[in-house]
Amino acid sequence: MDQAAVFLAGSVLTALGFVVVVIGLVVINNIIARYWRPIRIFTEDSWNSVGSSARFAEPLEVEKSQKSPLEKK
Repeated sequence: MDQAAVFLAGSVLTALGFVVVVIGLVVINNIIARYWRPIRIFTEDSWNSVGSSARFAEPLEVEKSQKSPLEKK
């Protein structure tokens, strides 16, 4: 009985330790997100990248989209 209790307590504490480490990594990443994209967990846009073929806009495409219709003529 004592071995089972020790195993259960060790398993729970190990799982909690992993959760704390992951949360710490996410917080640190979001603090220094100036150099790369922050991690967003459980937000609406965080699920869009799973399985999608998203890409970033090229500078020429951004330039075209920011011009007014009068300038295009």
